[in-house]
Amino acid sequence: MVSNTTLGLNSVDRNLLNLFQLYKASRWQTLLYLRLPSAMPYFLGGLKISGGLALIGAVVAEFVAGTGGAKSGIAYRILISSYNLQIPRMFAALFLTTGLGVLIFVSLSALSDFILSKWHESAVKQEN
Repeated sequence: MVSNTTLGLNSVDRNLLNLFQLYKASRWQTLLYLRLPSAMPYFLGGLKISGGLALIGAVVAEFVAGTGGAKSGIAYRILISSYNLQIPRMFAALFLTTGLGVLIFVSLSALSDFILSKWHESAVKQEN
């Protein structure tokens, strides 16, 4: 997320940056009114990527470190099911993990579309 946000903060339209300098805008005004809106699509893209990676990190951490509580967690169910050769239960837990990943991505995509839909060309609906 830091990488994407930094890229967005530095990808400001140079003509708009020159205009802000021409009107003697302060650094805070330039940040608030130019750089942050320019970085918003990059930030939201990083958020979508990080959402899926957070789920993967949680499952892998539970695989490696063990469970957080008594018999809890999807990764715990996957491990126990594979040890006991309960293949349908193991695949059910895998599909739950997949569904949760898709749900996280879809919800963050909806949030991104909601935030960007009024002004950014990546989310504005085209009219014919």
